[in-house]
Amino acid sequence: MPKTVEAFVDESGAIRLLESVPLRARQRVLVTILEEEAKEIRHVSETALLSEKALGKDWNREEEDEAWAHLQPDR
Repeated sequence: MPKTVEAFVDESGAIRLLESVPLRARQRVLVTILEEEAKEIRHVSETALLSEKALGKDWNREEEDEAWAHLQPDR
């Protein structure tokens, strides 16, 4: 299934993905060059990336949504 990920081009012209994506050794990709410049490239720590999935299991529960609902704008 196609997946879109954000990336940037570094000063040497290499494309750097902002997240890890498992790929086969030879796999086709499409690259879209955006017109605007990157406002700020945020470097995320490896620890944050590795813990995101585990924390997401807890954060994405219905009980969490209810607990924080008072901070959400009315829909």
